[in-house]
Amino acid sequence: MQSFLYISLLILRIASPAKAHGYVAQVSIDGKIYMGNVPNAQPTSSIIRQIDDISPVKGATNPYMNCGQAAQLAALVADVNPGSQFQFWWKDGDGTNWPHDIGPIMTYMTSCVGTTCDKYNSTNAEWFKIEETGLEPGNMTWYQQNIMNGEPANVTLPSNLAPGQYLIRHEIIALHLATELGGAEFYPSCTQVNILGNQTGTPTSSEEVTFPGGYSDTDPGIYDPTVFDTPVQYTFPGPPVATLVTSSSPSSGSSSSNLPAFTTATPVSSGASTSTPTATGQATCKLQAQQILAMKKRHPGTLSRIMAVLIKGMHD
Repeated sequence: MQSFLYISLLILRIASPAKAHGYVAQVSIDGKIYMGNVPNAQPTSSIIRQIDDISPVKGATNPYMNCGQAAQLAALVADVNPGSQFQFWWKDGDGTNWPHDIGPIMTYMTSCVGTTCDKYNSTNAEWFKIEETGLEPGNMTWYQQNIMNGEPANVTLPSNLAPGQYLIRHEIIALHLATELGGAEFYPSCTQVNILGNQTGTPTSSEEVTFPGGYSDTDPGIYDPTVFDTPVQYTFPGPPVATLVTSSSPSSGSSSSNLPAFTTATPVSSGASTSTPTATGQATCKLQAQQILAMKKRHPGTLSRIMAVLIKGMHD
């Protein structure tokens, strides 16, 4: 009984003060840095579409599933090559590290049909997946943990991708509340690029989805009552990684079986807001989460039942 109460209090301490969310603060393409804009700040020219709120998109039918909260067209489009190396730097709203560590990272692309991407309305765009990253080997730790540690998410464009203007939709799904239907937190972000070269790779129509439309709130991997069980058994939502990725060179993109590396490069500062907890608070949450995982190993059934009760109704 004492252990039960201790775990309950520990979980409540993590859940009660948290309102930490975030956004893509900058993108590096083949080593060149492109700064984003702090949500709802006065915008500067960028290739990253600015959102107006660091809060997550909630609900798979939400129109902001497309490119994020009230995302606006960006002024710039970056020239890139097939096979270019991208690094997406996610930040909390106050400029500190990304605050979540449970859930997948996925990347989609769509062609900016009929216009340049700085003018393209992506409401009805058809997206294809170029990578999906979930759990590190051993099914215990998510690759998202690396982003919480201050590292970028690495994505490699397919080496056979046909030229043209594309949006890249890079997305984190935070699953710390996913034991409750509708609890998943979606964080999509869109970056505008112009693919050079003369390659011919394109997706098939069956590999494309719209957002909203690509997910359902009841999909495995979005509603996940066993997300805290170990070892984690996870099913990626959405379409499979497009065959143009798997048919290109081995380094051209990442799937669940070909995970991207994470690096420890230092990002460029991207400004700050004051609407979310401090780095000290995040470090405390991280320590508490580690304590919970340790408790989980000793009391697996008890913790799962407590999580299901205590998470209900909470919003971080």
